[in-house]
Amino acid sequence: ICRWSFALICSQFSRGVYAIFGFYDKKSMNTLTSFCGALHTSFVTPSYPTDNEVQFVIQMRPALRGAVLSLLSHYKWQKFVYLYDTDRGSSTTDAAEFKRIIEEMDRRQEKRYVIDCEVDRINTILEQVVTLGKNSRGYHYILANLGFSNVSLDKVFAGGANISGFQIVNPENPIVQQFMQRWERLDEREFPEARNTPLKYTSALTHDAILVIAEAFRYLRRQRVDVSRRGSAGDCLANPAVPWSQGIDIERALKTVQVQGMTGNIQFDNYGRRTNYTIDVYEMKTGGPRKIGYWNEYTRFVNIMDPQVSNDSSVENRTIVVTTIMEAPYVMYKKNYMHLEGNDRYEGYCVDLASEIAKHVGIKYKLSIVMDGKYGARDPETKTWNGMVGELVYGRADIAVAPLTITLVREEVIDFSKPFMSLGISIMIKKPQKSKPGVFSFLDPLAYEIWMCIVFAYIGVSVVLFLVSRFSPYEWNLEEQDETKDPHTPPDPPNDFGIFNSLWFSLGAFMQQGCDISPRSLSGRIVGGVWWFFTLIIISSYTANLAAFLTVERMVSPIESAEDLAKQTEIAYGTLDSGSTKEFFRRSKIAVYEKMWSYMKSAEPSVFVKTTPDGVARVRKSKGKFAFLLESTMNEYIEQRKPCDTMKVGGNLDSKGYGVATPKGSALRWVE
Repeated sequence: ICRWSFALICSQFSRGVYAIFGFYDKKSMNTLTSFCGALHTSFVTPSYPTDNEVQFVIQMRPALRGAVLSLLSHYKWQKFVYLYDTDRGSSTTDAAEFKRIIEEMDRRQEKRYVIDCEVDRINTILEQVVTLGKNSRGYHYILANLGFSNVSLDKVFAGGANISGFQIVNPENPIVQQFMQRWERLDEREFPEARNTPLKYTSALTHDAILVIAEAFRYLRRQRVDVSRRGSAGDCLANPAVPWSQGIDIERALKTVQVQGMTGNIQFDNYGRRTNYTIDVYEMKTGGPRKIGYWNEYTRFVNIMDPQVSNDSSVENRTIVVTTIMEAPYVMYKKNYMHLEGNDRYEGYCVDLASEIAKHVGIKYKLSIVMDGKYGARDPETKTWNGMVGELVYGRADIAVAPLTITLVREEVIDFSKPFMSLGISIMIKKPQKSKPGVFSFLDPLAYEIWMCIVFAYIGVSVVLFLVSRFSPYEWNLEEQDETKDPHTPPDPPNDFGIFNSLWFSLGAFMQQGCDISPRSLSGRIVGGVWWFFTLIIISSYTANLAAFLTVERMVSPIESAEDLAKQTEIAYGTLDSGSTKEFFRRSKIAVYEKMWSYMKSAEPSVFVKTTPDGVARVRKSKGKFAFLLESTMNEYIEQRKPCDTMKVGGNLDSKGYGVATPKGSALRWVE
């Protein structure tokens, strides 16, 4: 096996592959993971997840351990029999061996079994269960497998035994429904067995694996990352093996993929393991498999079907699942939340609102933080909903109490209450730095045009005064020369208002200092009086404005409205990737907003952010080169919080409200 795996990987690697897709078993797992880590070649697999933390292995199949433990806790099982397959234990498919195990368990009066095998082996075991008559009332089997609908359960259930299991493929998922519609339209002549072949969960995982690979390479292309096999492509025959230098970029892109597939939300942690996924919990009922709840990493097992309640729409005698989003100040963790449990871990406006609603209606509820951290938007290609809206649409929550905007598109699939808060879309920018006074800051109280007019007026008045003094006889000195005066001394000027004295007189009057000469003619005094009155008004205005400038520091904002954003390209701007704000711009018919949407959808790098904190952080780090479009309430809240380095500019772009949401037709919609 090891030699075959070695030859297979080397042959594929020598062909210049960028990533490998395939399955492994217990015998080949260590060899495959070791070579992929050494050669830096990503291996995408739907096989069962490994327990070790390995690199360059992308595991499409979610871990089932947590879901099994939660279901055991739900049933309050203290003792049970655990059967597992040959890759991880003794063989249970051999008839004689299985009969021996069952007889031993009967002597111990054990009737609770957890069967951890692949679908084919589970079917074999259940056939023996029916043969041995261990499918009667009182027996309970939990199938630790992700393909509950792929198992043949009719004969086991007919004897009265209870059967529970897990399902990763949600038949109500629009992606699954679209796939099945295309599957049924296949040409029977080319695919004769297509219509009679049910969808296996391993096939869905394979479909999603190809989707993840395609999405990762689209991301690399958008980021303009060069992954071409130029230069050293690695050598698996070298000792030690030479890794491919671009392999890390591909692995990083695969791990950053977040997409909706046939198995729900697809995300990975740093070790390539699925995270933020949902597993549905099923029980076999008279009408067939029936969903009784779901499990995820945050809410653990949530029971959404109480068999004691005859009316499915009843809200009494069961715990209501309230979906919300972690968004300050609406929902936040308490400082000591690690020492608390349940709803006591949270605080905030929406937490208090949910508590008051529960008290008023008289229901029990459990807060559930939405896994993908999104409010809810419909994918234009797959037509699926994500975020809190998706939680309501696909039955994973009963009510949404969050800053969820009421929009026409959302009202088509869910119901809203009356708005509990009014708001609008606003613009957030980084607060401009306070301007430092310059050498010529004393000129700031008046506009530069006014200063130019003052200079021209000063020169003009001086010239007019000079000319008036020349024409008026009262400005000329006709005194006889003093005989005692030195004949070599130049005589006094016959006119005091030469050009330089005229300039000096005007300057002294402007500076409120006066001068040792004054005009004696009527025309000269009129010119001087007009100039004095002019300087009185100017100096008074300048003094008043200067006092304001000294007490208030000026901050210059480059953006004042949405029109300012649309007119320029130096400052980037964007919205949440999934939310009503993005939907507003996408559907708007107003020219300014259409222009903004055209820019946002084509901007590189992308101007859309996953969460509000990501958008705020981008504003703070962009040094004034990014503006974030978000709800005004959140904008004003962040502006008043430390470090107080953001600000809201302009008015709101629209008017809307937050509402409490419920699924269509929910009984909670009409509770008063």
